[in-house]
Amino acid sequence: MPENFRDESLPVVVAREQILSALAKTGSLILSAPPGTGKSTQVPRFLLDLPGRVLILQPRRIAARALAARIAEEMGEPLGKTVGYQVRFENVSGPETRLLFQTYGTFRQRILHDPELKDVQAVVLDEFHERAWEADLALLWCRELRRRNSGLRLVVMSATLDAGELNGYLPDAARVSVEGKVFPVEIRHQPPRMQEFLPQQILRALKSLSNSGWNGSALVFLPGAGEIRQTAEQIGSWCREAGFRLCELHGSLPLNAQQDAIRAPLRGPSILLTTNVAETSLTVPGIRYVIDTGLARVKRYSYRNKVEQLGVEPISQAAANQRAGRCGRVADGVCIRLYDEKDFLGRPRFTEPEILRSSLAGVILQMMALRLGEVSAFPFLEAPKPKAVADGFQLLHELGAVDEQHRLTSIGKTLAR
Repeated sequence: MPENFRDESLPVVVAREQILSALAKTGSLILSAPPGTGKSTQVPRFLLDLPGRVLILQPRRIAARALAARIAEEMGEPLGKTVGYQVRFENVSGPETRLLFQTYGTFRQRILHDPELKDVQAVVLDEFHERAWEADLALLWCRELRRRNSGLRLVVMSATLDAGELNGYLPDAARVSVEGKVFPVEIRHQPPRMQEFLPQQILRALKSLSNSGWNGSALVFLPGAGEIRQTAEQIGSWCREAGFRLCELHGSLPLNAQQDAIRAPLRGPSILLTTNVAETSLTVPGIRYVIDTGLARVKRYSYRNKVEQLGVEPISQAAANQRAGRCGRVADGVCIRLYDEKDFLGRPRFTEPEILRSSLAGVILQMMALRLGEVSAFPFLEAPKPKAVADGFQLLHELGAVDEQHRLTSIGKTLAR
């Protein structure tokens, strides 16, 4: 790949001057761009013209690693020079690193030790629509820094985002929308049959695609690594007989295994069993088919048991559309949803923010450490329920992290909102 390679046909590259001009005028930008437009790899490169370091925040380690590796490859440099990444227990960067990919969790730790973000010229919040609470915290903290006239540039990027509330939260931000080059995607619905388990549903969908003339590779979205392993065992022999390479793609894989899986379709027809890590940021080449189980693992706080539980839940319409969009990138695609259309239409339009379904004890501690004003006010994009705030303070009190007076005062102010 030649040095400083860039695909000039990418829609985001075509919109480069519009994006940079809007950001220069206001200092903050809300960028909407569907999958395949190049926003996650090209927008960070646009910001290399700024004098300081640029932080690009991602929801997952797999995306932070893969995107950093991709841009370094495009620039003809080793990973860790101009472009690097920093995730939990891994730091592939150095003093020359200008583009640093981090997870939102790593950024949360960073601002505890470097709250003013010294030497950071811009922060990019990518895939913000996933709405992890750490992403909401990053947005809040960057907004606070900009209110202090720090000169920090802020870019919020998303493929599917309910921008109404975000516009009110960042009233001075410029808005840029980039249209993608999307090929038609045929949506088929294949509800489960009586006593048909998930791997059997997937195998039936694969056989249906194969019988109708297979030409390309497929992504199969599953809730987690356990379901991926079970499905691989069930469909492995059929894949070998049909001549398909079978790969797994999830966050617990090492970087080289992740990269091998992402590039598998370049070596021939492949079936990638993946979690929702492939919904956004990561681009898997050669995908013509998607099989969507409509499920994902979701962390949710139980008011009754006072603990967080990880369960399998239906995804939102926006997430389902994200998954379908992965197969309309290079040619016409087919997405088979393993649920009926009525089920799809009954789902929420957007993914519920994590801060509305999580224990708030950790959030409260983070806000107290950052001295973010009155903690009970919760100045996030969307405020959680008073009951959740009260439970968070109660748990911290039981752990000895806040005293009784602080707990009662904060709960009282919260309930008075």
